[in-house]
Amino acid sequence: MNASAVSAFDASVLIVGAGPTGLTLACDLARRGVSFRIIDKTTNYFAGSRGKGLQPRSMEVLDDLGVIDQILANGRFHLAFRAYDGTTILGDYDMHEGRHPTPDVPYASTLMIPQWRVEEILSLRLAEWGVQVELATELVALEQNDDAVIATTQKGDTQDQVRIKYLVAADGGRSFVRKLLNVGFEGETWKDERMLVGDVRVDGLDRDHWHSWPKHKDGWIALCPLPSTEMFQFQAQIPAQEEGEPTLATFQQIVDERTGRSDLKLYDPTWLSLYRANVRMVDRYRDGRVFLAGDAAHVHSPAGGQGMNTGIQDAYNLGWKLGAVLNDADPSLLDTYEEERLPVAASLLGITTKLHRQIFSDNVKEMRRGPETLQLELNYRASSLSQQDDLSSTSLRAGDRAPDAPLLDHAGNRVRLFDFFRGPRFTLLSFGRHDLAGLSKVRERYQQNLRIYTIDDSPSEAVADNTHLADDQGHALRAYGGEGGALFLIRPDGYIGFIGGDRSIDFVEAYLKHI
Repeated sequence: MNASAVSAFDASVLIVGAGPTGLTLACDLARRGVSFRIIDKTTNYFAGSRGKGLQPRSMEVLDDLGVIDQILANGRFHLAFRAYDGTTILGDYDMHEGRHPTPDVPYASTLMIPQWRVEEILSLRLAEWGVQVELATELVALEQNDDAVIATTQKGDTQDQVRIKYLVAADGGRSFVRKLLNVGFEGETWKDERMLVGDVRVDGLDRDHWHSWPKHKDGWIALCPLPSTEMFQFQAQIPAQEEGEPTLATFQQIVDERTGRSDLKLYDPTWLSLYRANVRMVDRYRDGRVFLAGDAAHVHSPAGGQGMNTGIQDAYNLGWKLGAVLNDADPSLLDTYEEERLPVAASLLGITTKLHRQIFSDNVKEMRRGPETLQLELNYRASSLSQQDDLSSTSLRAGDRAPDAPLLDHAGNRVRLFDFFRGPRFTLLSFGRHDLAGLSKVRERYQQNLRIYTIDDSPSEAVADNTHLADDQGHALRAYGGEGGALFLIRPDGYIGFIGGDRSIDFVEAYLKHI
């Protein structure tokens, strides 16, 4: 990421904000060899769990970025939700009961993990590429023209001007960049629906349950153990008229009053906060050479664990497109970021609002999460990047998430399709009958940006090299279809860009030429 390597520019991209969104984008750009800087005005990384749930689709992103082992080691699936009425246990509920990994979906339910741990893991991954977040560095001004963005940063008493090609604002719900650009942030603040939130140690509770008292007259309270830590996240509904700053004494008083227990002791808080429900989103994701991502573009109720995850996927969608355009792809590709991500944000705001209403009621049995919260079914079918030539042999559509599947490689080793998707390039899968001459032509022309694999139900002597995969258990065929021959072009972010028959290679070539 040596700035001097970029003629007349300090870097190609400036990322403002080093939360999950900014760090995901930084990791994606780093592996693409894109020059960038990432700054954050905080002097130290935040120590609180603003979010605590990773959805399956986000775990697939983190798998691609090479950090899934660390993520899984620091998280927990199927944390049981235990509800009480005073000292009486009402029952245990698994919000994701029956959801377990399958060949096409390796991560099937929400992983509980504190947001700061996700940030720590991504920061360490970024350091492996030799990049550090520039802390205590604040964006204080910017201007742009057709060719560049001029950003003014400040660290201490020193200001610096940075000339870059693109700027990405991942600077949170109070985004300085969004306000500076006067981008609309439509929605509402529910001033009457407030919570106290914080991370504390708790004596007297086991760490095998998410403990909740939903029936108290003053509102519900929940204490959730945060995996890989000794902390619990405290959440409590408070009356609209209640005043005052959050304190440990207030938290303790609420626990005493609403649980009916005197043995629960709170101590050593890392953060205490008063939360007001905001549901807002921007009216556009782009202003010239500046892009908005994560909470800078949309803020959700914490219900359903969508905020952090939506930001991660904003970054994942934008990263490969920035990389392609900076490598001379058509600049119009960047218009598809808003085209694809703005409708997703609007849809998820509706989901989180519905869940928020459920949680602020006392109906404990509505705690089960629907499949829409997992973000596996989100798609870009309506996108201009989703193209099809033949649909006869598959239920998938261009724009759908590309499924995983176990296979055998040319040496007989067990592998996953996700292993072959990993990295910054496109992947072309050819099922069944193969146009070997056409595949060879496209492979030669796009060898730097495309990997091609042929898939049959058994090892093939006709294609006995490391580009052939054997679907010996039939999982890939069940997930994709493609009987009799089909082509699936997988985008770098794991969505299907093109579907066609075995003779659609010219359409694939035209698609790649545009990109």
